[in-house]
Amino acid sequence: MKVQNSPKIAWNKNKLIGQKLPLKPEQIWSIRVRLEMQNNIRDLALFNLALDAKLRACDLLKLTVRDISRGEGILSRTQVIQQKTKRPVQFEITKKTKVSLQSLIDHEKLTSHDYLFKGQSIRTEHLSTRQYSRIVDDWVTSIGLDKSAYGTHSMRRTKASIIYKKTKNLRAVQILLGHTKLESTVRYLGVEVDDALEISEHIEI
Repeated sequence: MKVQNSPKIAWNKNKLIGQKLPLKPEQIWSIRVRLEMQNNIRDLALFNLALDAKLRACDLLKLTVRDISRGEGILSRTQVIQQKTKRPVQFEITKKTKVSLQSLIDHEKLTSHDYLFKGQSIRTEHLSTRQYSRIVDDWVTSIGLDKSAYGTHSMRRTKASIIYKKTKNLRAVQILLGHTKLESTVRYLGVEVDDALEISEHIEI
């Protein structure tokens, strides 16, 4: 008697495939308030800097104290070389982020050569991308969001998406994300679809 094989289950069943969603302003506020109430110094600094820097996880986690500060103060702007493209990219450090970074540096007693976000095991000097991914999962689930729709790339996309929605300046967003081609920024933000729908919604026939 021939034994029937069990039907294969697709690897992506019940999983959201595609780009991870950026956070909305009210979601940013909710996560930030929770971290402040918990006095979670490390995560608050990581959250704030991730939004400002708009860096890929591999670049964000390798930032050292000297990358973002000089002498006694946190810089307002800084520049890093991207691991993927080997090209420099600049980013701003806003007031909220400066305060949280200074708190982290003071609390952890970090020196200029230390990584900002230390690893959670003796094998890693800084947080790994996997550890960061779990942290982001914790952030989004803490405010009732589905973690399958969000990830570390959500942090990179969030401020860029907000800037584009407010200004429609693709070139500015391209520079901030460190993209070499404008087409990459268009695909990354999905602006063609959004803009087409927005135009269509305002046309009555």
